[in-house]
Parts: sequence; structure tokens; C-alpha cells
Amino acid sequence: MGFIPTYDEALEILKKYNKDPFHITHGKTVGEVMGYFAREYDRDNVEFWRVVGLLHDLDFEMYPDEHCVKQVELMKDEGIDDSIINSTISHGYSHTGSTVAPTHIMEKILYTVDELTGIIWAASLMRPSKSVQDMNLKSVKKKFKDKKFAAGCNRDIIKEGANILGWDMDKLFTDTLDAMKETEENFSQE
Repeated sequence: MGFIPTYDEALEILKKYNKDPFHITHGKTVGEVMGYFAREYDRDNVEFWRVVGLLHDLDFEMYPDEHCVKQVELMKDEGIDDSIINSTISHGYSHTGSTVAPTHIMEKILYTVDELTGIIWAASLMRPSKSVQDMNLKSVKKKFKDKKFAAGCNRDIIKEGANILGWDMDKLFTDTLDAMKETEENFSQE
């Protein structure tokens, strides 16, 4: 069994391979959202879910063309357990070089919310408050429909993820927005 870092240890590993505040904040955002969902779906493993969310894009800043492939090597070099490696790379299934499909509820949620948190976060930065606190479902749906807004966030992956979770889009949007509202103070600071 490999190393299963605490959240704080994982944050240091993330910062070792990511210097851009955007990538660090994205990792923290997804980690916090994953922790929120873990409290509902896997209460005994909240820290694990947070670590997986935090580290899911470990290789992206340095190796964007090898995303979810180079990550395996980087994590193995850090001694990280295969359970974290496999869970993190599953979010790239079907759109990167990852051949690991999301099968566990945690992996399915990660696959889905990775892109969605990007849209919600980008939308919040356009608001006078620069916060998700005053956002609502209607705002999220509007930004989701506008394919030019946060164009780098793949809407097809979000739809596919909602489908594999068996969730309608309103539930997905509402739950993810609620997660970001509850945890914003933990990811918005750097």
C-alpha cells in the first residue's frame, strides 16, 4: 500500500507541480466540492475524497498534453497509493489518455464536477461580489447554455457525468453550487 496523504500534505504536493494560482485554486475548489459530496455519499472517507479532488489535475499545468497519463508517474514518484492514482485519472476517461473509467460514486462525481466547478467559478468572478454566495440555479443554467462562456469547460462531459450518476441537470447544478457556497472560504484564499 502506498502513501495516502492528508489534505495538507496533498496541498504541498499540488504546489510542487503547480505554481499558477489558478490551478491551485481549481484543485482546492474541486477538493472542497468533493468533500461536500462525500459527507452525503461516503461519510467515513471525506478526507480521501478531498485529497482526490485536490490532486485530480496534478499534471495539467506542467504536462497538459499528457494529462492523466503523466500524473501516474508523478504520483508514483511521490509514493502515492494506487487508489488515489486511479481515482484521479478516472476523471480524464474518454477525453484524455486515461483508460481508467469512473466506476465508484466518488469517481463519477469527480468526472462531472471538475468541469462544472470551472463554469460556476468563472461565472462568480463576473459578478460584482466575485462570489458564488449570491448565485442561483438560473444563473448557472444561463452560463452553461452559453457555449462561448468558459469555453474551455466541456459541457458534454458534464452532461455525460450527470447521466452516469443518474442525476438530472438541475440536481447536479444545485448540489454543486450549494457545495461551492458552503466551502468557498476554503478555496477562495491563496
